Amino acid sequence: MPRQLERLLELDQLIRSSKRCTADSLANALERSERTIRSDISFLRDRYGAPVVFNRKKGWYYTNKEWRLPSITLDKGELFALTLGARMLEAYAGSTYAVELRSAIEQIAKRLPEQTWVDLQQVANERILFRAGAEIDLDPEIWHHLETATRQNRTVEMTYFTASSNSVSNRKLDPYLIHIYRGTNPYLIGFCHKRKAIRWFRIDRIQKLEVLDKTFERDPSFDPKDHLKMIFQHEVGSKPVDVAIWFDARTAPYIRERRWHPTQNLKEHDDGSLTLKMTVSGLNDLKRWVMGYGEGAAVQSPPELMILVQKEAEGMLRHYQPSLQSGGGDK
Repeated sequence: MPRQLERLLELDQLIRSSKRCTADSLANALERSERTIRSDISFLRDRYGAPVVFNRKKGWYYTNKEWRLPSITLDKGELFALTLGARMLEAYAGSTYAVELRSAIEQIAKRLPEQTWVDLQQVANERILFRAGAEIDLDPEIWHHLETATRQNRTVEMTYFTASSNSVSNRKLDPYLIHIYRGTNPYLIGFCHKRKAIRWFRIDRIQKLEVLDKTFERDPSFDPKDHLKMIFQHEVGSKPVDVAIWFDARTAPYIRERRWHPTQNLKEHDDGSLTLKMTVSGLNDLKRWVMGYGEGAAVQSPPELMILVQKEAEGMLRHYQPSLQSGGGDK
């Protein structure tokens, strides 16, 4: 960044501060002469239209506090990276940020030659596509209220639909953080007043939300990284459990190509199969994940996970037995 631009940014911050700024105090803060400071202020007014004035009581100040120093110009590569990032976020977050993203990119793009911007847009639209898979209905108003609540540490009251029990309940929650899993699974994590514990809530299942005036202090023992580390996918269990899952030689390549969990350890076997070992919190999501590999996977431990998979498989088989015995027909 050019030295003058860096100095202008620092000067802008000082003028916005609550302190009384004079040419002398600004010169001392920036380690420049008063003449240089006066020249910089004239440059802000003449080049960028800064509404900066001086009086004896306030010193240098902006008559319009909404005025902002124009953003730093991005080169073509930086703008293209930002454009792709915006497209990715729009694909995952849907309409929540769509308007703001388009507006921001268009404002930045004005600093590039028109043809360059057209070329970038064409590549972004036609050659690099983002698909998020299954879509969710995310209420932008609820999302932005949650942003406010998490930033200001304010308790929220919400009406929440629980899919597992097909029921609706009212909850008060101290929102700690927003966690987006695989792009299309947004969760609100925080202290639930009803359960007196940390709980996860799917944001798209929040039917109504109010940000209360009451503020809270986050539990100092809560560490987001430690909390998420033991979770497999998005299920929160009561305690960590050691698991071991065997995958046959045909399925093993799909397991090797990704890191499924921070604690994972792969043990290779001579026949091309492997055993995946890890320590996770919660077994239901792990059960569904293992069953997705069909006969190519087998749980070795713990026994409770083996039982979960066995019962699920038996239940699935019962759905098909009448058809198999009768040779078809309605269930």
